[in-house]
Amino acid sequence: MRTIDVPPDVYDALNVPEDQREDVIRRELAVSLYREGILSFGKARELAGLSRREFHRLLGDREVDRHYTDEELADDLEYARR
Repeated sequence: MRTIDVPPDVYDALNVPEDQREDVIRRELAVSLYREGILSFGKARELAGLSRREFHRLLGDREVDRHYTDEELADDLEYARR
């Protein structure tokens, strides 16, 4: 796994409890990269560490439009068949 260095003063300035900071950073990065079309839904969800349903909900809460590709449609259809 690769890491991203967050300057200590930036990390300490996050207005969330310390035990939640890494999760918040991962979710915010995942939402931002997905919104900009840099990461697919699946990879952004993986980065966020959330289930499909949880990541869908997070995107909805943030009013982020879905980028729905043919590949994602095929994945969803396969998932629904199980």
